[in-house]
Amino acid sequence: MVPHRVPRWPSWLFRASPGWAQTACALRAWVPQGRWPGSSRGAGAASPLARRGCSSMPSQPPEVMLTQERYPVRRLPFSTVSEQDLAAFERIVPGRVTTDPGELEAHNVDWLRTVRGCSKVLLRPRTSEEVSRVLRHCHERNLAVNPQGGNTGMVGGSVPVFDEIILSTALMNQVISFDDVSGTLVCQAGCVLEQLSRHVEERGFVMPLDLGAKGSCHIGGNVATNAGGLRFLRYGSLHGTVLGLEVVLADGTVLNCLTSLRKDNTGYDLKQLFIGSEGTLGVITAVSILCPPKPKAVSVAFLESPFYVLIETSGSHAGHDAEKLGSFLEHALGSGLVTDGTLATDQRRVKMLWALRERITEALSLDGYVYKYDLSLPVERLYDLVTSLRARLGPRAKHVVGYGHLGDGNLHLNVTAEAFSEPLLAALEPHVYEWTAAQRGSVSAEHGVGFKKRDALGYSKPPTALRLMCQLKALLDPKGILNPYKTLPTRA
Repeated sequence: MVPHRVPRWPSWLFRASPGWAQTACALRAWVPQGRWPGSSRGAGAASPLARRGCSSMPSQPPEVMLTQERYPVRRLPFSTVSEQDLAAFERIVPGRVTTDPGELEAHNVDWLRTVRGCSKVLLRPRTSEEVSRVLRHCHERNLAVNPQGGNTGMVGGSVPVFDEIILSTALMNQVISFDDVSGTLVCQAGCVLEQLSRHVEERGFVMPLDLGAKGSCHIGGNVATNAGGLRFLRYGSLHGTVLGLEVVLADGTVLNCLTSLRKDNTGYDLKQLFIGSEGTLGVITAVSILCPPKPKAVSVAFLESPFYVLIETSGSHAGHDAEKLGSFLEHALGSGLVTDGTLATDQRRVKMLWALRERITEALSLDGYVYKYDLSLPVERLYDLVTSLRARLGPRAKHVVGYGHLGDGNLHLNVTAEAFSEPLLAALEPHVYEWTAAQRGSVSAEHGVGFKKRDALGYSKPPTALRLMCQLKALLDPKGILNPYKTLPTRA
């Protein structure tokens, strides 16, 4: 089949290829020309605490405003870290207690550089037992804790709001086991998704999720936020592919539900409570996840329709898949549904095509401050909000951009401006949430709620559901020390 090349993209990028359509991403995003970023595919002997502060003095690059200064949030009555606490932490995780402001800087700021805490302490445990001992101490002392994985979140859920202790899973990065018959992977929560992907692909399997941040994000954070990603349509959500979890509760109790069984119908499925809980109910320390067999044939179609549409296809027989995909594309071109496009099967070119999609978030970050919304909407209304907002905001916004996952109705709405603006925020919120609620959509499709969206939860959940969520939080974390100021509404 002769490739149909989209004008404006260099022809060396593409090559005709077969496959069977499985997932689709609607793509109509403004990107600054020539500004694609690189792929991502951290007088005397004063005590550490005395040296640590929450200064707002500028640095290079310009320092992010403290969350407590930008947003109307008040610190809850937690204790502050003492020298005795530092000594206790040093006994629990010797040599892995960080109080240096320079090292802490990257852990206090989200990667989008929109929120910033002022934690004075970073802990790096290696085992669930160490996590248990840390949380037991924090529970007894009423010290707030911010669990942190790869810090790739979009809603401010992975960084402190005030001075919460940062509990990093970065050193909990061991693969515990892999069953090459069932495809069951058991690993610690700090394993990086891309490294896990390589591990299982070498054994003939793939991870059931794939994200643009896979080079940095941790599997524990993926589970804690119920991350969706590029394979959601084909393999489903983590609520289905996660088989078991090991979780440490707020008081240090270790809940070991790390089963590898496909079927287990005994009582309540407790792991589901922690998938998507964003570290507010417990700290995930290990994951058991089902990995599907690696497809034998994978290809990508890049189409223009008038949206740019990226379709990844996979199957077991390249020739058969090529025939079906070719028939589909011939019909789409003949009917006018698609005006132009190209296909690729070569792995290098497939990755190049996906890079166009995966780097949109990074490219937008070069355009100034970005207001981000991650919405679930009926497919037939997916892009309406973008055009509506362009008219509503006018010159107050530099750009209003919509892209996402057409197959599952997930719109990533981005509004860029020169800098953060309260009037612009007021024009966006609650309008975006009210518009979404009117379509019976969700204010968070895959990024979670975190700090930024917590007060929008009521647009997607009824009061009865919110009350039950608060009751679960009170039951599992009665002192509220786990990731405070996140997920649940302020009034909760």
